[in-house]
Amino acid sequence: MKLMSRSLSSTLTRLLGAALLAGVVASSPAGAADRARPGEMAGYLLVPNDKVPEEFNAGFSMYVAAWPLLREYPGDQFQTGLFGTWMFAQYEGKGPTNLYSDIEGGLGWWRDTRFATETPKFIMGGVAPNFVEWANGPGAGKGRDWKKPAGKYGVAQLSPWVLWPPDGLNLKQGTCGELFGYGYLPLPLAKGKERTAGRKIPTGDQCWTLFLNTKNFKGPVAFFTPYFWSRGAVEEPRLSGLLLDTRPSNPNRALQMETQYVPSVQATDAVGRVYARIAPTSFPRGMDDQSVLVHRITSYRREALWDGVKAWFEGGAPADGRVDGRQAVVHHFPGGGGATWRIYIPSAAKDQKPPVAWKSMATPVALDPNTFGYHWNFDQVRRTESIAGGAMATLPEYFRLETNAARKVEWVPVKGEEVPAETGLAAFRFTRPKHPAPEPYVTPEEPQGPWRRPGPVAGPFRAHLGDGSVVTYSWYRFADQPALLHADLTDEEREGMQARVEKIHRSWNHDRDYLPPPALGTLAEIDPALIVTPPPGLEVGYVPIVTRQGAAQ
Repeated sequence: MKLMSRSLSSTLTRLLGAALLAGVVASSPAGAADRARPGEMAGYLLVPNDKVPEEFNAGFSMYVAAWPLLREYPGDQFQTGLFGTWMFAQYEGKGPTNLYSDIEGGLGWWRDTRFATETPKFIMGGVAPNFVEWANGPGAGKGRDWKKPAGKYGVAQLSPWVLWPPDGLNLKQGTCGELFGYGYLPLPLAKGKERTAGRKIPTGDQCWTLFLNTKNFKGPVAFFTPYFWSRGAVEEPRLSGLLLDTRPSNPNRALQMETQYVPSVQATDAVGRVYARIAPTSFPRGMDDQSVLVHRITSYRREALWDGVKAWFEGGAPADGRVDGRQAVVHHFPGGGGATWRIYIPSAAKDQKPPVAWKSMATPVALDPNTFGYHWNFDQVRRTESIAGGAMATLPEYFRLETNAARKVEWVPVKGEEVPAETGLAAFRFTRPKHPAPEPYVTPEEPQGPWRRPGPVAGPFRAHLGDGSVVTYSWYRFADQPALLHADLTDEEREGMQARVEKIHRSWNHDRDYLPPPALGTLAEIDPALIVTPPPGLEVGYVPIVTRQGAAQ
């Protein structure tokens, strides 16, 4: 997920800490607020999975649980992903130095989310070399200033049936433990070329495409334009041919849950013992009290999709878009896994961030060879329900600093009644702070700009989303969408892509499987308001593009 993390200066951290404290104290005994210090819980939950042969280097798919990590959204400092992965380019031998570029993203919450709820959203998370820009979906990227696009033109819309809000792809409100299926595979929508932006730098033909498998939508949604990657080589020629427009994918990827901020509060009692309280933090719980969190991580050979689609585009038999499971390998879970979650004051030094005694609460297990999850220690963990009624396993809220048998300091769960009253921790409430209505996202409106020239052919229309926002969208001819006008393509190259996409629109619908389906669980749904029907006459070769997202009046 892991995009848009930010380092705060110590001064700003103290100011934010004071603001947090003001937001979470409902009431407290005299002097307790002075004794308490706002903090956070952060770290990784690590999921080992077996390596597979290097030939499975044409993308991946997987199913991850989607759920409300916190009972109440705690404000715009909240940033965490749910379980996700990082897909890097594959190299023969040692890879290039001083290069970070991948596809990450996933389900989660981010500090610059404007219309957040307890339900997670999904972003695509393509990272250009060394974070000079990133692309999170059509019209969404690094920063919010369109004078500095920084990746906001990096993703092109492919589906004629799904809206992509700039704030992230909404899931249905109340989602709690259902499996969200997604993956990236390359499609040959573009042609490779030897020159890019007037320079002798090649651009490859790989359009890494997001495929979804949800209850109410299945199939390809959007893709990273090859120029999103090769643009980095134009700026830094040593990277030519080393990025995802040309390179295959490394099939052996890390799988983790990255949490950057869960609010907490610390206090010291009259005899010097240190206690902490965290915001109620939960995981989905199945009928057997276990948590199914990741299922069927699959890596693919090029023959799984690319070869058949390429032959179709070149005049061969139609390809139905189904990813061939016979050209795939499913990663096995060996069981086990680690946790690096820590509770600390934001200004604390690295050696003053004690770990949480995670093993006292949960045991990471392979529920079957293709499924990872947790067994819970219900002496510590509570059986609860989400606000929408979903079954949850909620972590202990209170912890005390203790020295373990290895003489290491760690946070050990304790019962609320074990926390001395003078700490005031029992009076704290982690509730959603009150903020003014967020500023809307608005795309450029210059008459001669790519959003207006040649511009849409139908619209504007509106959709009211479950997160309380309203999106305005219009229908563009696929080749005339702003992302492709910014993709260093000639008119002839764009028309070639138009012809290939029209084949897809005629032949691929959105209510059958493309990715291999899960063997267990229930599929999550995206927000039903995001699913649209093309206007008459625009069913083939046209796509909906969101031009504004703002708060409902």
